[in-house]
Amino acid sequence: MEISLIRHGKSQFVHKEAVTFNEFKQWVKNYDFYGIAEEPSCPAETLQKVAAADIIVTSDLKRAIESAKFLDPKANAITDPLFREIELPISTRQGSNLKLSPVFWAMLLRIMWFSGYSNNYESFDEAKLRAKKAAQQLILYSSEFQSVALIGHGFFNIMIAKELQKKGWKGKRKLGARHWNCVSYSL
Repeated sequence: MEISLIRHGKSQFVHKEAVTFNEFKQWVKNYDFYGIAEEPSCPAETLQKVAAADIIVTSDLKRAIESAKFLDPKANAITDPLFREIELPISTRQGSNLKLSPVFWAMLLRIMWFSGYSNNYESFDEAKLRAKKAAQQLILYSSEFQSVALIGHGFFNIMIAKELQKKGWKGKRKLGARHWNCVSYSL
């Protein structure tokens, strides 16, 4: 049995200039709204794992669904919100006019999230519980289909990988953060 965790392709939305916190809220919406960018290729290992998979699963976010279609246009993937990325705890309050890069805003909010700030979004503990459920669902798929490819998201895939490892699945200890990154676990 094998489970491959794949990060989606690069977003079509590209905006690296510094933004205020309020502009960052819109940046996140745009990142989620736009699909993936056209790319000439992706890593051979990723293509091989998708081609060998008996079942392909994606999150319900557009970039994951489009990535599955890019990797295998004929695949009939199962889409499930259980595998979606953990949302950043963006405040609805008015932010300052301080401009920072979108990557910095995301890192700052993720650090705050790890520290317990969730602002009515999914908390760290809730995300760990969801990752445990996601890992269990992938294990169920693998017991039925043998080889599973999940096209998901960098941060949540890391959490799923930790849960698989706790259950005795073997694979790389660390997942890469690059788009199209693929790490496989077997039992």
